[in-house]
Amino acid sequence: MARTSQSSKFSNTNQSTDKVLAILELLSCSEIPLRLIDIATELNLNTSTALRFLNSLEQNGYIYKDKQTLKYHMTFKLCGLASHISSHTDLVQVAAPQMEKLSHELRECVCLAIEQNYSVIYVNVSDGPNQILRTTQRIGIAAPMHCTGVGKVILSEFPMEKIDEMIALKGLEQYTEHTLSTKEDLLAELTVIRQRGYGYDNEECESGVRCIAFPIRNSSGRIVAALSVTGPLSRMTDQFIDANFRRILETVQDISIRLG
Repeated sequence: MARTSQSSKFSNTNQSTDKVLAILELLSCSEIPLRLIDIATELNLNTSTALRFLNSLEQNGYIYKDKQTLKYHMTFKLCGLASHISSHTDLVQVAAPQMEKLSHELRECVCLAIEQNYSVIYVNVSDGPNQILRTTQRIGIAAPMHCTGVGKVILSEFPMEKIDEMIALKGLEQYTEHTLSTKEDLLAELTVIRQRGYGYDNEECESGVRCIAFPIRNSSGRIVAALSVTGPLSRMTDQFIDANFRRILETVQDISIRLG
């Protein structure tokens, strides 16, 4: 019943994406491999249309055609994509309680970010008491790498070719007078971050806002995310950071340990 309803939907819209997704869902739910004619009949497609989409899915590694039976079945590529989503979910689940505790202790905003397509994406934010969440730190929002603490920390592990590609694709836009907007300045900053193990955003993305950021590492020691403590310049003083440095570092290390 569900399949008939879905096939009717994409037949009406006649969208290629709907048809591809329907094929994937059909093959995923089928207990046995299916022939071309079975797929076309089930989804109300003509065989030439079905074959075109099947060939594309096979070329991209999502399905496999048995050369003897000529039947199609799913590969595990979708499972691989799902595992990436799961890893981010696990990261948030592990980090969230520690972030909430830290944000309430320090009374400042604590953010967790990952890299996607040469931008940082905030995947969790814990707002401290009486804090107003900044727009650049809302969950799911993308931010530049070269002028955020979390972005520069993640960049510090990138090889030079990836840094060059990031600059070519994203540029080094000047957001404030403090933004590192040249490759030379950015590379010098990344060298410092590698040496000391953490980074700052000193009003580089937003005027009047400062943060300190640390890397989150997985079991292989690779940086998979970064955590920052952010607040207004009036509160995020050197004295405040020095007084709470050890507490922030302990939180980061605890999250990394829980990730393996």
